[in-house]
Amino acid sequence: MTDFKLITDAQWRERLSAEEYRVLRQAGTEAPHVGEYTDTTTEGVYSCKACGTELFRSTEKFESHCGWPSFFSPKDTDTVIERDDYSLGMKRTEVLCASCGSHLGHVFAGEGYNTPTDLRYCINSISLSLEEKPVE
Repeated sequence: MTDFKLITDAQWRERLSAEEYRVLRQAGTEAPHVGEYTDTTTEGVYSCKACGTELFRSTEKFESHCGWPSFFSPKDTDTVIERDDYSLGMKRTEVLCASCGSHLGHVFAGEGYNTPTDLRYCINSISLSLEEKPVE
């Protein structure tokens, strides 16, 4: 099994496209409404584009009209790390892949969506790969 924490910056640059690297490794954000999975309703599992760890399921995806794929919870609570992010001069909660530390997006609470958790995991499409398969 690969220890992704040992992968060098140069190796990440080789593994990822320039835009994937900017978002996943430099905490960038893709433009709204352009991501491959923004409006997808395909059944399946969403994995980290950098390391392949399964992160989200289509059964937890919902339409938030925010411009990025939205999920009300991760597949398992231990697949993501949440940490405070003050990069825009305000407090947000960044979401990272627990396996490789790649930036996925942010999670927002209390926005009033009709979901079981009242959370919106706002995730960059470019941070994900979708495997079409039945979800249990």
